[in-house]
Amino acid sequence: MSRIDPEPTPTDDAARAGWLYYVGGMTQDQIAAELGVSRQRAQRLVSRAMSEGLIHVRLNHKIGACLDLESDLTARFGLSRCRVAAGLGAGADANRAIAPAAAAELERFLRMADPLVVALGTGRAMRGMVDAMTPMDAEQHRLVSLIGNIAPDGSASFFDVVMRIADKVRAPHYPMPVPVISPTPEENAAFHALEPVRKVVELARAADVVFVGVGQMSADAPLRTDGFVTQNELTQMQAAGAVGEVAGWVYDSAGIYLDVGTNHRTGGVRVTPGLDRPAVGIAAGASKVPAIFGALKSRIINGLVTDEPTARDLLSQA
Repeated sequence: MSRIDPEPTPTDDAARAGWLYYVGGMTQDQIAAELGVSRQRAQRLVSRAMSEGLIHVRLNHKIGACLDLESDLTARFGLSRCRVAAGLGAGADANRAIAPAAAAELERFLRMADPLVVALGTGRAMRGMVDAMTPMDAEQHRLVSLIGNIAPDGSASFFDVVMRIADKVRAPHYPMPVPVISPTPEENAAFHALEPVRKVVELARAADVVFVGVGQMSADAPLRTDGFVTQNELTQMQAAGAVGEVAGWVYDSAGIYLDVGTNHRTGGVRVTPGLDRPAVGIAAGASKVPAIFGALKSRIINGLVTDEPTARDLLSQA
């Protein structure tokens, strides 16, 4: 019995139009003829393919200004890896600018033949990186979360990325089965006393490479925006000098982790400053500059993927 193909959906048509335009090199008139639609509809389908993320564009040309910034950042902070993406202009989402470069950097490790343990933070920039990744088979590697994946209401943390990456690269993965921040230090300790949690923590601490987002601790702090800390907790940590956080662990302008606030209740694994293996920060945006600078200064991160405006601001801070 022959299989009857379903009718194409509008998304199917947009994907095909995007493929013909960006990969096939067809003009919109040629696409219209190929799909049997008007030129105006072909144009709308191509635009939809891009706006809905059906097509990912990577810039292969090395822009001289970006290369210069990479070199300057590497020299200033002693980085092991540095990628600077072209900026998208004032008002644009910086995470969109850096997502393809961040994806390419992670894919570089995932294509290595020797097995690696890859530890991952969370956040908007990290999720953008995952969305920009090319599906591949990377079954030789193991992916482990550095941060808890349980939100305050018991739901899965929205910006957790381990499972999203695992789905794209078909690699074994180990979520951190604890709250991002527990209500009390005692509850956090109880979670970490569980054998399954201890095993995931040990795996994360032994990771061969680390990829993390970098969060600011200003009024728009992701920890506050996403409901993990109260306004009073944020104010208390700001008063203690908090400028940034990596994997939920808060630090000051010198990149020193604070002994106050939610750091007593944060689940998961703290990234140790000065690691002898890659610890790559994925972050961009003016509000994140103090946080990125602090993480670079203490070497919580020793690699960076960012954009042009952020790179220039970091160098001016230095």
